[in-house]
Amino acid sequence: MNVNKPSVSQHDAHRRQAYDEPLWWGLFSAGGVCFAVIMPAVILFIAVLLPLGLLPAEALSYERASGLLFSIPGLLFIGAAVCLPLFHAAHRLRHGLFDLSLGNDTLNKKVMYGLAALLSLLALGMVVAGMLN
Repeated sequence: MNVNKPSVSQHDAHRRQAYDEPLWWGLFSAGGVCFAVIMPAVILFIAVLLPLGLLPAEALSYERASGLLFSIPGLLFIGAAVCLPLFHAAHRLRHGLFDLSLGNDTLNKKVMYGLAALLSLLALGMVVAGMLN
């Protein structure tokens, strides 16, 4: 009896080539968690407590806010509040385009994650530039 190896479908071959998918899912997850945890606190402080006068006006004065932003904790804050949610959004958009069968997934992946990386570098670069001044 001649036993042949089962043929590998194109779908199975594509699944084996998705070696970078855990990286994107990890960034997606981290971005979602950071957005869900950090943004409500930011909105609470800046959009609710400060205008209601429940925080002292000097709590977010220009000098204090710029001092906090242009520091290592500010860099980490921008990474958690801006950069990781950018990758979360890029992943959602990429898989939304895939589900709608729009475009080429390889091109969509490069455009979405490339744009998220570019905007992240821009945001982090602005913080680093502020730290150097």
